[in-house]
Amino acid sequence: MNNPTSRTGKLKTIVVCLLAATFFWLMNALNKDNYSLRLSYPINFVYNDSAFIPVQPLPNTVSVNVSGDGWNLLRKSWFNFNARPVEYRVTNPLTASFINSTSLTDQLIEQFPGMRVNYVVADTFEIGFERKISRTIPVLVDSAAISMNDGYVISSFINLSPSQITVSGPASVIRQYPDSIILEVPARRIQNNYDERLPVPLPSHPLVTVSEQGVLVSFEVAQLLRPMPTR
Repeated sequence: MNNPTSRTGKLKTIVVCLLAATFFWLMNALNKDNYSLRLSYPINFVYNDSAFIPVQPLPNTVSVNVSGDGWNLLRKSWFNFNARPVEYRVTNPLTASFINSTSLTDQLIEQFPGMRVNYVVADTFEIGFERKISRTIPVLVDSAAISMNDGYVISSFINLSPSQITVSGPASVIRQYPDSIILEVPARRIQNNYDERLPVPLPSHPLVTVSEQGVLVSFEVAQLLRPMPTR
């Protein structure tokens, strides 16, 4: 009759032997060289962002193919989440049309001591910049189109806050914006003092920054004691 305690002891021995064999195999494998690994590495583009703006999204990471021993690759793959981004300098943004992979590879070599950087892979190496400009556009109200109730008139200046909007972005886009912003008061048959914030009717663009999204429009309203004379 088999002894359950004996079978359990044999099973434990087999498990321990397998774990030990796996451990020694792993240690031996990690000590070997000429392993290759592809890692995602953060990149930071350095340029004068007050004067230039990228017209297409810049990559946040690049893929790097590196070779080395198993220990270095394992350590780099585990602790790469807090890696210091490599800085890629764009010295002449208006003439830059692609990332210089050779220059980038040379910079990445410093980030992988004890390993070989074979090549860099990116979704796209194309980049493009435009000069960044700003324009200040005055805000106006289409007063002739304001709908007043019978016997009521605007009895004050039409106040605007702010009275102008600043837009900033790529020169080719900003030049297409209008010379003035015309607001239309949507309320109908107004007979009380008006004080509302109206949205700024400007085209939306992901690369354009608008100083204000709304303008406060206010004016006073008075009732006529007698009808206005007609011609």
